Amino acid sequence: MQNLFDWITGNQQLIYIVILMIFVGIEVIGRVPSVLHTPLMSGANAIHGVVVIGAIIVMGKAETDNYLALILGFLAVILGTLNVVGGFVVTDRMLEMFKSKKGKQKSQ
Repeated sequence: MQNLFDWITGNQQLIYIVILMIFVGIEVIGRVPSVLHTPLMSGANAIHGVVVIGAIIVMGKAETDNYLALILGFLAVILGTLNVVGGFVVTDRMLEMFKSKKGKQKSQ
């Protein structure tokens, strides 16, 4: 327990920054209008692509006997890839809403 308190004391500024980032992120995302949702999703997909590449690099540089790093890297690659694909599916569906219907006739 003392080790936990020592770690918290040593990283107090980092903990404050993470808490501040959480509150700022909630405020920023909460105030985004619906019209901007699709461009933000595309940007989030790009960020998650960077996460996948970072996880691949971490797995490549991990020692062969460090199973924890390999398992966490593998999970990061799988979950990041699912997030990227799911984000593109949602973005594609949203963009489909704005396309005009070709077979639909104009109302009289």
